[in-house]
Amino acid sequence: MAFALTFQAIADTVRLKKKEQPVATTRPFSRFEMMIAWRYLRAKRAEGGVSVMTWISLVGITLAVFALIATLAVRAGFRAEFVDTILGANAHVTVYSAGRVDTSGNMIKGFSDYEATAARIAALPGVTRAAPLIKGQVMVTAGQGANGAEVFGISLANLKTIPRVGLGADAYGDIEQFDRGIAVGSGIARELGVTVGDKLRLVSPSGVKTAFGSSPRVNAYEVVYIFTAGRYDIDRSRIYMPFTEAQSYFNREGFADEFEVMVKDAENIDAYAIPVMEAGGPDALLWTWRDSSGAFLRALDIEDNVMFIILSILVLIAAMNIISGLIMLVKNKGRDIGILRTMGLTEGSILRIFFVCGAFTGVVGTACGVALGCLFAVYIDTIFSFVNYVAGGGVWDPSIRGIYALPAKLQWADVGSAVGLSLGLSFIVTIFPARRAARMNPVEALRYE
Repeated sequence: MAFALTFQAIADTVRLKKKEQPVATTRPFSRFEMMIAWRYLRAKRAEGGVSVMTWISLVGITLAVFALIATLAVRAGFRAEFVDTILGANAHVTVYSAGRVDTSGNMIKGFSDYEATAARIAALPGVTRAAPLIKGQVMVTAGQGANGAEVFGISLANLKTIPRVGLGADAYGDIEQFDRGIAVGSGIARELGVTVGDKLRLVSPSGVKTAFGSSPRVNAYEVVYIFTAGRYDIDRSRIYMPFTEAQSYFNREGFADEFEVMVKDAENIDAYAIPVMEAGGPDALLWTWRDSSGAFLRALDIEDNVMFIILSILVLIAAMNIISGLIMLVKNKGRDIGILRTMGLTEGSILRIFFVCGAFTGVVGTACGVALGCLFAVYIDTIFSFVNYVAGGGVWDPSIRGIYALPAKLQWADVGSAVGLSLGLSFIVTIFPARRAARMNPVEALRYE
C-alpha cells in the first residue's frame, strides 16, 4: 500500500514537471530536416536511394518547361510579327464611300472633297494620319515577265509616314524621287528582275474611253524605290504611285477612292469607329484592320490556349515521375523513418523531409527549363538557320505563312505562367507520397529489423 502511494506521488510529480516545461517544437524546414532531405537526394542506389529516378524526373520537367516556354515565345512572336506587318503597311481604318447617285442617275463612288474630309479625320483625337488614296488593279510587265499588282496612289508626304514602307523601312532607292516614278515591293522586283532605275509597264483595263469602248491604258514608270514590308503578299503585289498621277491614270481626276487612317492605339480600334465615320461624311463606310484579320487572330488565340493546355499535360506527366521516385524512396527508407520517429521526430518533420526531396527536383528542373527556353527564344534565328541548313533549305515557306522568318517574343507573363504551373504541379504531386511517409507506423517499420 505504501509502495503504491509512493509510486503515485512520483507519477504526479513527473506530470507536474511536464506541465511546467513547454514541449519543444521543431521549426518547419529546419536545418536538420534539410540536411536529411539532401542526404536522401544524394544517396546512391546501393544505399537505398533513387538517384536515377531523381535524374529522370529532373530531365522530364526540364524538357517539359522548355517546350512550354519555347512554344509560347514562338506563338507570341508570330502574332506580334503578323500584327506588326498588318499595322505597319496597311491602314488601321479604311474609310470608303458607299456611293451616291448623281442627277443623271449614275452611281458615283469616291470623295470629291477629299482634302477637307482628310483634314476633318486627321483632326480627331488619337488619329495620327488620314491620307487620301487612289486604288486600282493593274498588270505589271517587264521584259517577258508579267505579274498582277495593286496600285496605291498616295502623296510623298504620306508615303514617308508608313512604318514598313516609308522612311526607316527595309528598302533601297531614293524615296525623295517618288514624284517622278513609282515605289514597288521587293517581291515584284525580284519576280520581274528589275531594280532601281529600271522601268515597269503598267497595264490598266480602264483606259481611254472611245466610241468603241474603253481601251487599255499602258504607261511606263521608272522604279525609284523598292521596299520590303515583311509580308509576302504585300511585297509581291503592291505598287505606290504619286497621287496626282494615279488620278490621271485611273480616270479619277478630282476624286479620292478612300482614306487610309492611322491611329495611336490600333488595338483599341473600335473606339475610333464612330468619330471617324462621322468625320467621313454621310456616305462613309469603315473597314478596320480587325475586320480583315480578326478571324485569323482569333484562331491564333484559340490555338494558343489549346497549345498551353496540351503542354501543361506534358508538364503534369513529367511531374508524375516525382511521385514514383518518392514512393520508391519512402519504401527504401522505411527503417530510417521508424528510427527517426522513435527518436522524437513528428509526422510534420517526416512530411517536410520528403516534401523537400520532391520539391527540390521540381525547382531545379523548372529553373533549367526556364534557362533553356529563354536561350531558345533569344537565339532562335541562329537555331533556325542551323535547322534550315541541315534540312537543305525550304523549311519556312513565306508564301504559306505570310512572314519571312520564324519569330520569337519572350514575354515574362508566359515565363511566369510556365514557372507557376511547373512548381505548382511539382509541389502538389509531392504531398501524397510525403504524407504517406509521415503516417508510417514506426512499430510496423521496425518489426522485421
